[in-house]
Amino acid sequence: MQTKTKKSSGEAAFTLADTLVSILIMGLVFAGTLLAYTRAAERAEWAGYSLAAECLGMRQLERFHAVLWDTQTLPIVDNTTNIPMTVVAPLDLPMSGTNAVWATNFTTVSAFTNAGPSYYKMIRVDTVWPWKTRLFTNTMVTYRCPDQ
Repeated sequence: MQTKTKKSSGEAAFTLADTLVSILIMGLVFAGTLLAYTRAAERAEWAGYSLAAECLGMRQLERFHAVLWDTQTLPIVDNTTNIPMTVVAPLDLPMSGTNAVWATNFTTVSAFTNAGPSYYKMIRVDTVWPWKTRLFTNTMVTYRCPDQ
């Protein structure tokens, strides 16, 4: 003969409140995961743009390092004045069709002289590039002496 045991109503299953709280917690975890993923993707995109702008600025600096500036000849040869001071070029980013991202290099050359015959130039390149709705600037500075 079997005997029936009577269970109380709170022991058999989850209540509606328990289920709603667990759904709420899972929704918060899922929303946090999506937010973290999108923020990480935005930061990675910004870093790619910044590195591409840095490469564009370095390209401009290398132009100044590559030209002839010879003070030992007469007349003195200074080809650093023949390089354009403002250059607009696309960033080296993956593109398809017409989605190129353009940046602008602004170059400033300042000449300095020491006490004596030696002098040098400070070359500053500011690369201005857009990202979303803002403009960012990468700045690089180098010094150059004649015959280097």
